Amino acid sequence: MFAKGKLGNRHLIVVDLGFGDAGKGATVDWLCAPENGYDVRAVVRFNGGVQAAHNVVAAGRHHTFAQFGSGTLSGVPTLLSRHMLVEPIALAGEARRLAALGIPDPLALLWIDGRALLTTPIHRAANRAREDTRGASRHGSCGLGIGETARYALEFDAPRVVDCRRPAVLRAKLRRLAEHYGPLVAPSAHRYDSIDDLVAMYREFASAVRIVGPEALAVAARRGRLVFEGAQGVLLDEWRGLHPHTTWSTVEPRRARAMLAEIGSDAAVLGVTRTYLTRHGAGPFPTEDKTLSIREPHNTFGRYQGEFRLGHADSVLLRYGVAACGGIDGLVVNHLDAPGIRYAATEYRTESGTVRSLELGPWQDLAHQRRMTDLLETVDPVLTELPADPIGWFERELDAPVVLAAAGPDRADRINLLAARAA
Repeated sequence: MFAKGKLGNRHLIVVDLGFGDAGKGATVDWLCAPENGYDVRAVVRFNGGVQAAHNVVAAGRHHTFAQFGSGTLSGVPTLLSRHMLVEPIALAGEARRLAALGIPDPLALLWIDGRALLTTPIHRAANRAREDTRGASRHGSCGLGIGETARYALEFDAPRVVDCRRPAVLRAKLRRLAEHYGPLVAPSAHRYDSIDDLVAMYREFASAVRIVGPEALAVAARRGRLVFEGAQGVLLDEWRGLHPHTTWSTVEPRRARAMLAEIGSDAAVLGVTRTYLTRHGAGPFPTEDKTLSIREPHNTFGRYQGEFRLGHADSVLLRYGVAACGGIDGLVVNHLDAPGIRYAATEYRTESGTVRSLELGPWQDLAHQRRMTDLLETVDPVLTELPADPIGWFERELDAPVVLAAAGPDRADRINLLAARAA
């Protein structure tokens, strides 16, 4: 399916096989760079929201992408799909930072599906208040209101992007939202702007961006190749992740595939990993090694997420991530230059024997996911030494070709392995 050193002519879905922070943004940036010849016409964000932090370093510029697609430095437009949780205030701030990097009128590069949910300061205040009450039992939230946005929409008529064009409708929805969260937020230290101020800000937002309908994806696809940029990692998926330390978002590519099926198309899936694993916040991490010392300039302690944790590569978890994706077509392996990375786990020891794989249970079976979490809290990883060139190890362990790698943070540090092999 991958021919002549390129990724064929198919659309591409980029997902993180671990706990996030593996380099999805840098991968999408590289694919979108015109000098690399992949002719990407739009980046589609298909999950998550403002909590994304996709760091891109290219030609002396650095930006942490949250809601804009990571092809923006190359002028590639972004479609925020109906599955995104859109935070307009943060989006405006991100647009200003992109403009400061030399991107003319970043908001003109943005299409937003009107059906997408709005994440508001009310959701953020409720999220932080709820996490505060959990104390040491926090789930690992970013504290940006993502979970509350999804939670509220399951039960109530939630604010959506299209409502920003309808002040009366938006005002009523925001009032009901504030009333719902009043008992949680009022005793806390967290506050938000008045309803009138929020409505005014959202009206301004609606006049500054292009709000589109369901036809937008097909329109974008007719222009050429699309890259679907995932957020977070598959091991945090709301239904496939290590419950309860998960996100309120479908991270694996099911929704991207469904969107493409609606327009009669499909895509190749690229699974992204580092040469080691990381985890931001609480939850099981079998190969965590507190003696590892790797500089992380873009990942630090977060008030609600907690510490940024490091561990060895783990093919048991990564194989599970591949299975949760329904299989992948290619691997992207980043951080080949990381110092001190010598080991990887290929199996675990338990009181009852050896574990080499994790069972993929029925979709949406949180009891199964919780049992898997409980198991991973008790296992001892069996570490083996990585070869000097780990690319072959990842290909063998995950049964997929490595199509792109990186030995540094910059776009120039990317290694197109398919092109190299074709040569």
